[in-house]
Amino acid sequence: MHSIGEMGRDSGLGVSALRFYDRAGVLPPARVDPATGYRWYAPEQLDEARLLARLRQAGMPLADIRLVLAAWSGGDTGLVPRLLDGHLRRLERELVDARGALSAVRARLGHKESTMTTTTARSTRLTVPATEFAAALDAVRFAVGTDPELPVLGGIHFDVEEADLHVVATDRYRMAVARASTTGHGGERIRLTVPAPLVDAMRALLTDDSPARLTVDGDGVELETQGRRVAGQVLGEEFPDYRRLTRLPEGRRIPLDVPALREALVGQNGERCALVLTDTVTVADEAEEPGIGDLVGVDPAFLLDALAVGDDAMLLEYVGPKAPLVLLRPDTEDAYSLLMPCTLDA
Repeated sequence: MHSIGEMGRDSGLGVSALRFYDRAGVLPPARVDPATGYRWYAPEQLDEARLLARLRQAGMPLADIRLVLAAWSGGDTGLVPRLLDGHLRRLERELVDARGALSAVRARLGHKESTMTTTTARSTRLTVPATEFAAALDAVRFAVGTDPELPVLGGIHFDVEEADLHVVATDRYRMAVARASTTGHGGERIRLTVPAPLVDAMRALLTDDSPARLTVDGDGVELETQGRRVAGQVLGEEFPDYRRLTRLPEGRRIPLDVPALREALVGQNGERCALVLTDTVTVADEAEEPGIGDLVGVDPAFLLDALAVGDDAMLLEYVGPKAPLVLLRPDTEDAYSLLMPCTLDA
């Protein structure tokens, strides 16, 4: 017999998905311990679970998945291909509809003038405390994107307005924002996106409390401190309006036991796990059903990244099941990160 943890690991479904498919009557376990409620699966169910994982990956509706598994286990070799062919035709129709919708969006974009206010001829020079600047870069570096098709997300966005320098990074699934104070800049708002390798070179110079001078001149940017400097070109594309992306309704703030949460997340395998939100935040134990509280799916590696740059005292702000989770520190509103939730079931 396989435990639910073994079945989740070996099938690729995950424990939360197995619980869901049990409740939905799609893949019930062979045995449930009457005393603990713990699920056990027969060896032959592993193939069914792997098949289920593939069908879910293909986006097959739950009703059709039930029929496929029933036919599969019953030895019916005729029904399964017909169901697969029907689903494939449905996907092809949806793809045609999606192409039409995206073509209409592209046409609208072609007629829309840019409303961005970023200055094209940027020029400014300002001074930033090295320790503040280093802490701000450290707080957002983990969220830099790596998708080669979205190069503008492969850097850190610098937003200079009055005496504030906001730094922002996002890879679409998470976003991190931090702030450093500046002197010497009192002009218009300046925005630029610095590629990650250049950001890393800048961060390497920020080793003590010495002031750091940041110079922006057109498409060039330079950082100088302690007689050392590094310079390079900014990314040419416009960065998304991060202020709009971070404009969320006020949610419920829950204190985090960061060391305990880190320890629980390290033991998670796969791309998602479930958090149970009550007065505290815990990782759902695979050995038992979650109790009363909100259940939210997260990528455990992404959440660990966000916790690694914070203190042991952090808060999680929960707006709703589909809204980003906000992680912030109780002593400041200037540094926080957003994490998109994951779907836990079909």
